[in-house]
Amino acid sequence: MKIRLAWRLARVIVHLCEGLATCALVFPWASHGLRQRMTRGWSRRLLGLCRVRVEQAAGSPALEHALVVANHVSWLDIFVINALNPCRFVAKAEIRSWPVMGWLAAGAGTVFIARGNRRELRHVFKGLVEVLQAGERVALFPEGTTSLQGQVLPFHANLFEAAVDAGVAVQPYALMYVGADGGYHPSIEYVGETTFVDSLLRILQGPPVTARLACLAPLEGKGAHRRELAAAAQLAVQEAVELTASTSTAIS
Repeated sequence: MKIRLAWRLARVIVHLCEGLATCALVFPWASHGLRQRMTRGWSRRLLGLCRVRVEQAAGSPALEHALVVANHVSWLDIFVINALNPCRFVAKAEIRSWPVMGWLAAGAGTVFIARGNRRELRHVFKGLVEVLQAGERVALFPEGTTSLQGQVLPFHANLFEAAVDAGVAVQPYALMYVGADGGYHPSIEYVGETTFVDSLLRILQGPPVTARLACLAPLEGKGAHRRELAAAAQLAVQEAVELTASTSTAIS
């Protein structure tokens, strides 16, 4: 068992190092399309090494240009979304300090926000509007932290204003991780004092995981109010979390 875990961990570490090299040597000169293709392929391989199978749950087509908002369950969330629909991410500053993953997220163009820093929030907001106006797909986790599976915490409305100002749609995504019995997977919880390393080892040692993602009906951002958008997105995700176990189509 220890030998098997060590082998799995070694393969993940090698893959992470490959990702770091790609971010440093290729991404600065790569086109937007090439970066998206490489991000999608790398994310799928990482999930495969972690024995995470990704499924597209029933829902709406993913928009190419939108502000994506999703419930936040695990550090895996970013890679599950990128395995299907690569995005620029806005994430909490704590992720920047994660071993290796923080560097990867930064290299992939993630924007980090420190909690309670209003000046930084205004700066990030301006950049977010510009990226959306440029036609990119941007994703964020408006709960502001990870939550237990089956729960969806209140969505903070501040950054929804970026979709209003940019005149783009908000598309909610619902994430869920299940085991062979169809119930919530026991190795995924990433709350409390759990560290990234703790979580990674638990996933590598545990049974295979099925990650299900549902792209939901988009919400019109132009002319909307940020609080109404946040409330509608939260409700849509909460309802979808309860339904994503029903029908899905495997992609990996």
